[in-house]
Amino acid sequence: MIDILMPRLSDTMQEGAIAAWHKQPGDAVAVGDLLVEVETDKATMEYEAYDAGVLRDILVAEGEVATIGTVIARLDDGNDEANDDAPASASDAVAPAAADADAAGAMGAADASAAAREVASQRTAGQRLFATPLARRLAREHEIDLSGVLGSGPGGRIVRADIEDARARQASPEDTAIASPARCTSRATAGQTTGGTSTSTNTNTNTTNTPDARQPTVVPFDKTREVIARRLSESSSTVPHFFVTAAADVEALLALRAELNGSLESTGRPKISVNDLLVRACAIALREHPGVNASYSPEGRGETLLHGRVNIGIAIASPTGLVVPVIDDADLRPASQIARESRRLAGLATERKLGASDMAGGTFTISNLGMYGVEQFTAIINPPEGAILAVGAARPEPVAVNGAVEVRHRLRYTLSADHRIIDGALAAEFLATLTGLLEQPMHIIA
Repeated sequence: MIDILMPRLSDTMQEGAIAAWHKQPGDAVAVGDLLVEVETDKATMEYEAYDAGVLRDILVAEGEVATIGTVIARLDDGNDEANDDAPASASDAVAPAAADADAAGAMGAADASAAAREVASQRTAGQRLFATPLARRLAREHEIDLSGVLGSGPGGRIVRADIEDARARQASPEDTAIASPARCTSRATAGQTTGGTSTSTNTNTNTTNTPDARQPTVVPFDKTREVIARRLSESSSTVPHFFVTAAADVEALLALRAELNGSLESTGRPKISVNDLLVRACAIALREHPGVNASYSPEGRGETLLHGRVNIGIAIASPTGLVVPVIDDADLRPASQIARESRRLAGLATERKLGASDMAGGTFTISNLGMYGVEQFTAIINPPEGAILAVGAARPEPVAVNGAVEVRHRLRYTLSADHRIIDGALAAEFLATLTGLLEQPMHIIA
């Protein structure tokens, strides 16, 4: 018997949620078969079988969360010996995480009971229910039977909106009144009496039964948002940030981009964006100023790690939240190749198919909000990197040129730097080099 453990699929992963099982108990499993999809702190990733056999038990159901190293399933390879220390159920598998307090233990028991009822209903129905991890979690919290919910997601998958609809259908008027402070007040007023005579009216009764859309909506964190919150809170509170802003005249850069895209379009190749040119320019500037292409290490009395490779992360707003895929060796790639790689990574982010290798090894990050019309902002450093560049929009502005006023496009960008390893002068020198490259763009593509 082989124990299948929750794998570590990213460098920051501490636990994973089972998004979908592709094999069920009794199914034959061959080496390389897609076994399970695991939702990590960064993306949903596929996990293939490393051994052959017959899947005997699933110990962590879809939507359940387990820490790294937890037994999530058992594979029968013909050897009757099993790991006696392995948990016997999904609730046992996650019990250590909930055993720190009596209240947490009670909540864990309730979740496990709800999960067990859910799995039992699926097996009784003889069919597999597809639902997102968030939808399954909400269903457990509100004791909603997924077998009675019609999914509106792709392929009939049950999503959060379906659970909210189910909650609204099963809520009674009394429940609605209790849940809403505004409607509780209306109900109390309707029940007041004067001299033994009731003052309730039909109008108040109707108000009691009308949902109040102004009440706040609770949206639980998924794994991605949970890790974003934790990592950025740690960065903001533990890394001494300082900020340096500069601006560049990018009239020549925009003209060069238009010329390049005209040539690329005629040959059917992807166009180059301003962000692609920024990645290339930052890579050249980082090569010239290696102290910015660095990380802080707490070893000993503290150390600066100077990275030999220039791997630039590009912050992307994906459907599940902020992700930062990495363009490796950006200083060695031409702008056209950076453009192709950026589009590939953005496509994977949109489809939730980014792998751990796509987001590992970054040494510097660029966050560009110029496409939203943002002129200037500051960004929080993505640990363990030492700096991040926040880029705004290129806007036409009146500027003095050779004693005359002209309207030219200017671009503002702010470097957030870790003051433990980067001083103000070094940050200013880096931005001066970057500004020179953006204002003389032929050096970017040479």
